[in-house]
Amino acid sequence: MARLVSVNVGLPRDVPWHGRTVRTGIWKSPVTGPRMVRRLNIDGDGQGDLAGHGGEMRAVMVYQLDSYRYWQRELGRDTFPYGVFGENFTVEGLADDEVCIGDRYRAGDAVFEVTQPRVTCYRVGMRLEEPRMPSLLVSHRRPGFYFRVIAEGEVEAGQDIVKIASGPEGMTVAEVDGLLYLPEHPLGRIRRALRVDALSPGWQGSFRAILEQVEQSTGADSGNAGLSPEGAGRALAWKGFRPLTVARISQESRSVMSLWLADPDGAALPAAAPGQYLTVRLDADSDGPSLVRSYSLSGRPGGDQYRISVKQEPHGAASTRFHTRVRVGDRVHTAAPRGSFVLAPGTGPVILASAGVGATPVLAMLQAVAASGADRQVWWLHGARDGADHAFAKEVRHLIAGLPRGHARICYSRPRPEDRRGTDYTDTGHLSAALTARLDLPADALAYLCGPAAFMSDLTEALTAQGLEPQNVHTEIFGAGPAVTPGIAPAKAAPPHQPAGPAGTGPAVTFARSGLTVPWKPEYGTLLELGEACDVPVRWSCRTGVCHTCESGLLAGAVDYDPDPVEPPSAGNALICCSRPGEDTVLDL
Repeated sequence: MARLVSVNVGLPRDVPWHGRTVRTGIWKSPVTGPRMVRRLNIDGDGQGDLAGHGGEMRAVMVYQLDSYRYWQRELGRDTFPYGVFGENFTVEGLADDEVCIGDRYRAGDAVFEVTQPRVTCYRVGMRLEEPRMPSLLVSHRRPGFYFRVIAEGEVEAGQDIVKIASGPEGMTVAEVDGLLYLPEHPLGRIRRALRVDALSPGWQGSFRAILEQVEQSTGADSGNAGLSPEGAGRALAWKGFRPLTVARISQESRSVMSLWLADPDGAALPAAAPGQYLTVRLDADSDGPSLVRSYSLSGRPGGDQYRISVKQEPHGAASTRFHTRVRVGDRVHTAAPRGSFVLAPGTGPVILASAGVGATPVLAMLQAVAASGADRQVWWLHGARDGADHAFAKEVRHLIAGLPRGHARICYSRPRPEDRRGTDYTDTGHLSAALTARLDLPADALAYLCGPAAFMSDLTEALTAQGLEPQNVHTEIFGAGPAVTPGIAPAKAAPPHQPAGPAGTGPAVTFARSGLTVPWKPEYGTLLELGEACDVPVRWSCRTGVCHTCESGLLAGAVDYDPDPVEPPSAGNALICCSRPGEDTVLDL
């Protein structure tokens, strides 16, 4: 018979950590006497980061005394106080390799259901003063698990925990945890896990992503789509940078030019998926240092050449060099097409919405739909200042006219006298939520948005309000993406910069989206810590190579891992939380 040894609670607190402040509820302490367990929490308990912890499916965290004893031996500790692993229930019995997802238990007056393993993050390492702990919990198959509260009631330490129902499929906590985080992903076992209705929606979504990844045959080294969108990993056409020749240049609008890039020997280039981007390197010259930038592919996917389109920015070093110095016949060094903002196959309706030069990736999608011959409903929504700033206008009109169910709405915020309403544009003003609400857009559409952040945020809200499922609205961000720093107190974002102190003497690390190159020095520890020192927007959670939140594009170079990740990233990517540059390295950050 399993037994409830200790009931532990704790409210969120601010904890200093590496010069920052973390809001966390992982500091929990035992309580005496009865405690009421409710649908979302035990009375007196709380979570600091509700995006990663808490909620109905993660109401009560459970950890076992047997694992306490195990970690005392492994870590050389004499004792641990109850609650140190962040658990609400410290229990005797209920081992991770015996308890199954969907099992139900009664303790005191309350009834519980097992929903998922613990999702490890860096805060358990903070609490135990052992940064490797997130990785160790997974690799040693001792994660612990969460209860959902089926019936509210009082519980108290010392009570028996009685099993009252077995979950279907007999999938243990340890097995389900390993299916997601460890390198082997047997499809039969994943399908079995998905048949367990009690499994939390987040884990179900991760397993479905792995199934889709395998069914699309993206390759044995394509990473883990269940943990990282970049882990969906279409195989890269080549490693590092290769020279391509500028075959043609054309002016698309007052500020946008297109360049067609070709193989120097005339060979066909590997096909890119509609919506992907290229990263190009301009070598140092008398006008400035080497520059690395990324540009969406705007041409027809599958063509013999790649087309990128570059907007002249007032103070943009790379765009200025493209517009003023690059000529037909010049060579630029280019990384392989990459990116997960890609048109999904199918025949259902599609909404392609953009502002300004944000048209480039969705134009490639429009080209792909037109070339496919599919009878697919397409809505092209675009905003520009006026006709002089409206790039690709003639090209888009031709493509839409050729689609049996093509629709276009073009908004000019400040049309010129010579701009013709009904011919050049359809609406005056910005492309806005008010406009989309009048269009009767199909609620079952896939939507792809690209433009300024505020534009995409407003349009996403408008489309979901009109009935589109949130997971069917996809966005693409030019430049550095938003940081993911769970639990860290908000601070004013600073632009990326060289780190403080003397410059390093190690390999050069380039953060391509941030336009920054920094010489490495060992004091940084990891590429993640270097990025943080430079205020580069970075993403992370476990910081030990488990969760893949930090997975980033490795455009060139090589990295060394310490510790080794639990599962390697997709080919052409790196886990920056546990890696260092082995040579000059370019990251898609």
